[in-house]
Amino acid sequence: MDNKEEKKIIRQEFLTGERALFMGKNLDIYDTIFDDGESPLKESRGINLYGSMFKWKYPLWYSKNIVAEDCHWFEMARAGVWYTDNIAVRRALIQAPKNFRRCKGLELTDVTFTHAEETLWSCDDVTMDHVTAKGDYFAMNSSNMKIDDLKLDGNYSFDGCRNVEIRNSNLLSKDAFWNTENVTVYDSFISGEYLGWNAKNLTLVNCTIESLQGMCYIDNLVMKNCKLINTTLAFEYSTVDADICSKIDSVMNPTSGTIKAQHIDNLIIEKDKVDPSKTKIIVQD
Repeated sequence: MDNKEEKKIIRQEFLTGERALFMGKNLDIYDTIFDDGESPLKESRGINLYGSMFKWKYPLWYSKNIVAEDCHWFEMARAGVWYTDNIAVRRALIQAPKNFRRCKGLELTDVTFTHAEETLWSCDDVTMDHVTAKGDYFAMNSSNMKIDDLKLDGNYSFDGCRNVEIRNSNLLSKDAFWNTENVTVYDSFISGEYLGWNAKNLTLVNCTIESLQGMCYIDNLVMKNCKLINTTLAFEYSTVDADICSKIDSVMNPTSGTIKAQHIDNLIIEKDKVDPSKTKIIVQD
């Protein structure tokens, strides 16, 4: 936080017009509404916001060292935080889509996104705790993420992400984790078709998965103590080290590795497409 200048306090203002506090520095802003004017805090530095509301577009662009507590982004505050570094958002309700693009050093705590479409793109160094989001294309191309207690309802999530750790989460998301690298998910529930395609180094630990054609085309898939419920045509063209503590409905053409399960209802190995000798199948019954 910038501490070179004395803090200026703004309380209970109604600010309108384009760039209302353009290049603002070292401000404590309380119970203030930003309305009817784009980019009110563009290029700002050292801003603390408490109980305030953003009702118009592009409120925080090219900013640094921002704290927003108990604040709200209304639907028209779309594309709200772009190109901003070192920002912490706590206890927020965010209606606006396309929020948080190309931010670095982002902390989200107790945040609800009701329209999370195209949100959290190309961000780096992200911490999320107790976040709820509804919307497609969440967290595309972001990196170095640590996530705990995420509740996500939205397809095509985390596409192209790198170095992600997720814990204690619930994801209803078709095509999640496509094209990712170095993603580990612990103690979570994931439901969605075509999970993890074209990923590299995807690890799932103590997870419950439901997926049509899930975990295919993956280079180095590791699953530890996972359940596969209503999961069919799994592992096609994947290198697999899978320890499954349930039955698997069907497995199709894994490239290599080991698959352990209680039972496999339908094992499909086509010798003209894969070498059966490269995959070890172990079933308890």
